[in-house]
Amino acid sequence: MPREKIRAVLALMDGTVLAGSQFGAEGETIGEVVFHTGMTGYQEILTDPSYRGQMVTMTYPQIGNTGINLEDLESNQVWAEGFIVREYQDCPSNFRSKMTLAEYLRTEGVIGIDGIDTRFLTRHIRNQGSMPGIISTQDFNPKSLLKKLEADRGILGIDLAVEVTCPKPYDFYQGTWELGIGYKKDLPKPRFKVVAMDFGIKTNILRKLSDRRISVRVVPAKTTAEQILSEKPQGIFLSNGPGDPAGCDYAAEAIRKISQARPELPIFGICLGHQILARAFGADTVKLKFGHHGSNHPVMELSSRKVEITSQNHCFAVKQDYFDRPECPFRLTHQNLNDRTCEGMEHKSLPIFSVQYHPEASPGPHDSDYLYDHFAGLMEGQ
Repeated sequence: MPREKIRAVLALMDGTVLAGSQFGAEGETIGEVVFHTGMTGYQEILTDPSYRGQMVTMTYPQIGNTGINLEDLESNQVWAEGFIVREYQDCPSNFRSKMTLAEYLRTEGVIGIDGIDTRFLTRHIRNQGSMPGIISTQDFNPKSLLKKLEADRGILGIDLAVEVTCPKPYDFYQGTWELGIGYKKDLPKPRFKVVAMDFGIKTNILRKLSDRRISVRVVPAKTTAEQILSEKPQGIFLSNGPGDPAGCDYAAEAIRKISQARPELPIFGICLGHQILARAFGADTVKLKFGHHGSNHPVMELSSRKVEITSQNHCFAVKQDYFDRPECPFRLTHQNLNDRTCEGMEHKSLPIFSVQYHPEASPGPHDSDYLYDHFAGLMEGQ
């Protein structure tokens, strides 16, 4: 039986209004409207804490085909503020599916809207830039919706990491998923202990580290340098996360203190962690026009000229001119082949490196797995 369609609208800050139908929860939601170019992986995307404050538009037209299962969640809840698709599929066909996408969004209190011309919306965002939007199943007055958008705080300068970080420290040591086995729990004794600063960490990052016999102590974003060093780690991991790195300068200060107190300690940062690391060493960050969101972004490793296909989700980037400064302690190691933005850096004298993308994939390719091996190798060297 076809699902009953409930009217919904999507309104953007520039006055654009698109009509569609609701699936999932009902009500209103506001967020920065971005587009994701992946064909699959909507479950991992929705539960990625990096999407706090954002509404995700999927460029692939049919979404919901594989339903939802409890094994592919990247955190304990949906963090995206809303979900925008061309055609929602309410009859999933997958042997692992436990519920439909609409049922899951309804349980999580998140609104989805379908029937949207996502090709038009994607082109509009590319041309005009990502901007705040509102999805409503209650208010269809453009002037009223615009007024609500104008009152929203946005994401510039806002610390969203503190909204998604863990409330207290916890330990993690569990491997990645395999068909017929599930998540590997019977792992050999760990070789190293790492402290991960949680700015919105995805679970598959922790599993990738566990696969390399690295146990992880995950700590809240505002944990001080002194508290982190008291754990006696053999490495520091700086996680992904949402929003503007300028709102997380408390974390940059902690990283700076750690590198001064323990300069031999390997540090590995990704995504927001990469941006915060750069700011800890004097870099500036800038908001991109429409950001990078997808699982198919080409990145070149500059020393070898090797190209990786990467998974990405960020609206901000390290300013490229940072690496031209004579006092810059980092060298540029990776560059985005679409817009030539910074995708990775390495300290010239300390065991510190970072990338802008998500090497844990989920969803996405596994081209960047070697970065975890490099991190483990740095700890072996110490």
